[in-house]
Amino acid sequence: MYPVERSLVQKFAGRPFAIVGVNSDTNMERLKPVLKAEKITWRSFQDGPDDSPESISSQWGVRAWPSFFLIDATGTIQKLKSRGESALEKNIEELLSKMAV
Repeated sequence: MYPVERSLVQKFAGRPFAIVGVNSDTNMERLKPVLKAEKITWRSFQDGPDDSPESISSQWGVRAWPSFFLIDATGTIQKLKSRGESALEKNIEELLSKMAV
């Protein structure tokens, strides 16, 4: 999914849009070179153990990776209308167009 995320960052540059990543890797030292090699320029957080109630994935009900959440300008989580690369882009466009009104 990194190429998709990179393209979204480029497409929506200069607009009120950001990607925040959460990864479930347990070894940050092994992850750092991957983030660099994959050109991850957006903020990325390491999640706690999946079975921990404090982990982001537990709190947000993540059951599969990758999972996507769209959050509007008011901080409200919006549901994705459909899945897939083009659908994700379309959902983002919709949210951004509502903000412009």
